[in-house]
Formats: sequence, C-alpha cells, structure tokens
Amino acid sequence: MTEYFPDVPEIRYAGPDAVDEFVFRHYDRERPVAGRRMDEQLRFASAYWHTMRNPLSDPFGAGTARMPWDDGSDSVQNARRRVEAFFEFLQKCGIDWYCFHDRDVAPEGSDIAESERNLDAVVETLAEAQSRSGRRLLWGTACLFTHPRYVHGAATSCLVEVYAHAAAQVCKAMEATMHLGGAGYVFWGGREGYSSLLNTDMKRELSHLARFLHLAVEHKHRIGFTGQLYIEPKPKEPTTHQYDSDAAACLNFLREHDLLEHFTLNIETNHAELAGHSMRHELQVARSAGALGSIDANIGTAHLGWDTDCFPGNLYLATEVMLEVLAMGGFTTGGLNFDAKRRRESFEPRDLFHAHILGMDTFAAGLEAADAIRADGTIDSFIAERYASWDSELGRRIESGSITLAELRDHAIVAGEPTIGSGRQERLESIFNRFLRG
Repeated sequence: MTEYFPDVPEIRYAGPDAVDEFVFRHYDRERPVAGRRMDEQLRFASAYWHTMRNPLSDPFGAGTARMPWDDGSDSVQNARRRVEAFFEFLQKCGIDWYCFHDRDVAPEGSDIAESERNLDAVVETLAEAQSRSGRRLLWGTACLFTHPRYVHGAATSCLVEVYAHAAAQVCKAMEATMHLGGAGYVFWGGREGYSSLLNTDMKRELSHLARFLHLAVEHKHRIGFTGQLYIEPKPKEPTTHQYDSDAAACLNFLREHDLLEHFTLNIETNHAELAGHSMRHELQVARSAGALGSIDANIGTAHLGWDTDCFPGNLYLATEVMLEVLAMGGFTTGGLNFDAKRRRESFEPRDLFHAHILGMDTFAAGLEAADAIRADGTIDSFIAERYASWDSELGRRIESGSITLAELRDHAIVAGEPTIGSGRQERLESIFNRFLRG
C-alpha cells in the first residue's frame, strides 16, 4: 500500500522538554483532565478543505503547496487518492475526527446527477477508510459559495432556480454526512448577505433563508439523520455584510424564525475577531443561550482585516476557549476543528504535521491550564463575591420579577448611596497568567 508521508512517523507524546521535530509536548491523549481523557475533552478534527485542498495561494500569487499524491486532475480517481493520503495523515497525527465540504472531497459534475454520482463514489471510499482506521466524521456541509451560480447567494439568492439548486446540494450533502455517521451538519452562509442595499430586499432574503433552514430540518427528520445542526457565524468576507454576522445575530435570527430548538452554533475564532469580538465573548454568548455546539480552532492576524485562518498557537486564547468548553460540561456532538491553513511559505507536506502539532499542543496546554484555574477557584470566587448582593432578598425579587420599578425607587431612597468595590482586573489577569505553562 502506498505511503504518502514516508518521512513522518506517528506523532507520540514525549513530554514538555522534548526537542524532536515530530512529537507532542503537551498532548497526551490518554491523560485524564477534568474527569475525561484529554482526547475526549478536545475532540480534535482536521478540515479536509485546508489539509487536502488548499493550494496556499493568495490574491498576489499562485499556490505553493506540494501535494505529490495529487495529480491535479478533477477526477474521481484523484479524489479517492486524496482520501487515502488524508487518512494516513489523520492516523500519523493521532486525530480522530475530520470535517468536509461536499465539493472538497468530490468533483462537481456537469449537472446535479453527475455531481451526486461523484460524491457517492468518494463517500464510499471515505466510509471504507473510516472503517479501517476508526476515524469519524465530526460534521459535513455543502459548499454553497464557490461556484459562479452562487454569486448572488444561495438560500438568499434573488433567483429562485439558484435557491432550488442549493436545496438539491444540501439534500445530498446531508445524506452523505448521515451515511458516514457524521455527528453534525454545518450551515455557513459564505454568500448569504449583501454587498449593497441598493439592489437588496433584505426582508425577503432573510425570510427565504429561514424557509431554507426549515426545509433542511424537515429533510433531516425525513431521512432519519440524528446529528446536530449548526450555524457558523461570520460578519463579512466575501460579502460586505453576512446575515450570520455573529453569535448574537444568529441567535436572534433563530429565535425570530422558530428555529432555535433545531440549531446550535459552530464558533470560529477568526470570525469572532472579524466581528469585533473576542473569541471568549462569542463562546459565552452561545453558551449562555445553551447553544454552544462546536468550535473551529484557528486564529487571525491582528493587523489584517481578513480571514487569515492561522493555526492556533496562542496559549492564553486556548485557555479561555477551554474554560468555556469546561463550563458547559464539555463537548457532546462538537469538537475542535482546525479550520486553519499553513502559511504560503510552509508548503512542504511535513508542514501539515508541524501545523497540527502546534494547534494540538496549544489546546492541550490550554485545557490543563483551564482545569487548574477552575480547580484553584480564586477567579470564580471573586466573581461570585462581586455579584453577592444579587443573592439578597432584593436581588432575588428583581431576578424573579416580583418587584416593581416604583418599589425599587422607594428602596433606593431609604438605602442611600451604594458602596462600590474594585473590579480587580489586573489582579485577576495576574492570577490567570500563573497557570500558563506553555
């Protein structure tokens, strides 16, 4: 059997002092952390589109990625060979899960029927590879943004025939995800937005998007798919404004259109940053609504206002992410998907391993730091004390809705000016930093 990465061994845990090229220094998959094995807490996934299909091009230059297993053709045979290379990569990296878009794994045909035949053929290869390796599909999705037909959107297109074509693609992609035992299915509205309001009927487009999602829910139940449905927020790029702009906007849309019970959110770090939020903010917004489902683990470039999708190497950020994951009791259907790409200068196949080792070690260290912060309890105790006045009879009456505005005024007159305490931000940041040991 062909070996596609002959110069890379299986990546093993070697400890924090290891200096070898292909080892983990923090990710010890069987080590228990917060009541679960590390691999169960982190549920790492690799993104097929970046790992196997990203040529590492940019607006000013052609792709540089060296992929000796890929003959460059748009054939089913070549697509199947990519699957074999990908699963060798997953095995050697010790990654248990993966994610895909339909058009990443199989070539689009001249019509819907040919596209579906192509996808069926490659899905069978994926199923065989999963069976041999024990790897699993975290989630699948449909690529409703690359083809020129989606220039005006897919579920929000001004053309009803484009809408129907998008529906056909989602039907098949969801069925493929179900066939592969996928734990979830993601909707990312790459073109679901507008570039100008001069040519846009926003109310109608949002209504059409909601109907599309209801149709998807109905199809899920019709075919017996039990996986979780996700919405992935992103504010812009390629459109000027995308309707799924951030976690709060998505939740509001889902509530308004009676969809909240059917969806949770797949939150991406770089998307949070483009929305002008911190990743922890977006995670808390979703978690507070009981709607934090899965995470796309990457990081942006602070001085660039576009989606750079760098591999995550920021221990502080990883610790914040894992604090939120632990606070919700850990992942159920979701996980940490590396929706990240190598830099254009990192074009050799071995760089795929370096990139994922960086991300996996960073989040493993972040998990341990988050668990230690929670066990220490100093920060949580401070927050509880800061809001302790709300545990009084007055606070309970406000929170339960059993007091009027006039009664609050009467109380304030008698109580007089309140005593204000310090927020201690710098002290808490210092405490947080004590636990970072990357």
